[in-house]
Amino acid sequence: MQIGIPREVTNGETRVAATPETVKKLRAAGLTVAVESGAGAGAHYTDDAYSQAGATVVDNAKALGADVVFKIHKPNAHEINRMKRGSTLISLLDMCHDDGTFDLLADQGVDAYSMEMMPRLSRAQTMDVLSSQANIAGYRAVLEAARLYGHFFPMMMTSAGSAKPARVVVLGAGVAGLQAIATARRLGAQVWAYDVRPEVKEQVQSLGAKFIELDIGESGSGQGGYAKVLTHEAQDRQQALLQEELKKADVIISTALIPCRPAPVLITEDAVRAMHEGAVIVDLAAANGGNCPLSEPDKVVVKHGVILCGYTNFPALMPTDASQFFARNLYNFLIHLLDLDNSEIRFKDPLADELSSMTLITHQGKVRFETTKSAKKTKAG
Repeated sequence: MQIGIPREVTNGETRVAATPETVKKLRAAGLTVAVESGAGAGAHYTDDAYSQAGATVVDNAKALGADVVFKIHKPNAHEINRMKRGSTLISLLDMCHDDGTFDLLADQGVDAYSMEMMPRLSRAQTMDVLSSQANIAGYRAVLEAARLYGHFFPMMMTSAGSAKPARVVVLGAGVAGLQAIATARRLGAQVWAYDVRPEVKEQVQSLGAKFIELDIGESGSGQGGYAKVLTHEAQDRQQALLQEELKKADVIISTALIPCRPAPVLITEDAVRAMHEGAVIVDLAAANGGNCPLSEPDKVVVKHGVILCGYTNFPALMPTDASQFFARNLYNFLIHLLDLDNSEIRFKDPLADELSSMTLITHQGKVRFETTKSAKKTKAG
């Protein structure tokens, strides 16, 4: 069985779906690996490094024509056409936006697994790409905020005088938010955090931050550990109460997302106006409409004197470690899918296991997952 690693073609993407480390592991498991020339260049992995790890360096057609294809982003139509019937794709598939990719994969006879559909179970933690990449995003977002902010993060005392520590507010205490809290604290900032799920208060406090408690009249806890959509009344009350906290912030790191829904507006234009000149907002939800409506995807802009950063791919700013984490997640998932106890390596029944059945989007020429149908309905209005 051959594993193919094509070069990512999405604009601005620097990550790669396999590293020399995971190539060695794949080879040790009895698999062959074909890596497209230049696939790891953005993450500082050379063709020679892949060759030394046991991979064959090939062109794009051969990488996409492998038995199993590893990718970061969902393939475009040209890439799908190069995949062979009966092959398997393991990748992020952007499940909330069905642009026809799923039907194309099914028509091509490709069994496609969507890594963002991985259930949040303890045995799936080593395969959870969303968490591994969100950790990186939370860390890098704070570094970007520190770069943009014109002051120190920690309290500094020098012969020229002293500087007070930055007041950082983190909105959303999921994986990215908790890592942002930890990173800002390590840099010496004073950190406050808010989340609609009251059960995360203990996690926030364990990292040395203060938890902002707002009485919005309902809990925002949803299924699977995610936040749910609040009622309009609760949203309005949340925005009003939050504004008093946000106007005191030097830096806001905003990470609040609801799966397959527009990002909730937490930072209104009035809240931005109330912030001081030179304050910074890093909006990790910019790709989904933004927690601040003034954010612009993949841009740094200044509005009402406040610097807004709307980068949508923070892991790509740390491509080496991000690739290592992503590649390990894919390797662990593939090993879970395979029956390695026989002389001939083959896939187990994907419908017999919760992890594989919940992530398998196309199978035997059909689009099988209910989320896909919902996405189509949403797209159609």
